[in-house]
Amino acid sequence: MSETHGTFEHGADFGIWGRGPGVTQAFCEAAKAMFALVTDLAAVKPQVTVYFDFEESDVEMALVRWLNLLLFHAADQGIVLARFTLAREGDRWNGSASGEPWREGLERGTDVKGATLTMLSVVREGETWDARCVVDV
Repeated sequence: MSETHGTFEHGADFGIWGRGPGVTQAFCEAAKAMFALVTDLAAVKPQVTVYFDFEESDVEMALVRWLNLLLFHAADQGIVLARFTLAREGDRWNGSASGEPWREGLERGTDVKGATLTMLSVVREGETWDARCVVDV
């Protein structure tokens, strides 16, 4: 497998995608793609970690909830996130994300407002999961 996450153009918005051997890894890669629009992830130090869980039986809706929860926590705490973990047990999802408060030297990129249902897809292709949607910018 070559690339694990990225973006694609969609009108005035951006599409994001993530791939991994499991659905949770694909979701984490999609989160990286989304926050890579916000700043250079390699420059973000893991100083602050947020933890959360949610319930969702529909895997596609779980992707949207996951991404929007990450955006909420980042905006609420004034931080940028760059490292992600997610586990799933049935309909229960437990995640964490690490990053740091905005600081001088962290270049601000695109302001992502939210994940949408547009082009929402979570599918298994052979041994790889692919998770994608359009984010509102």
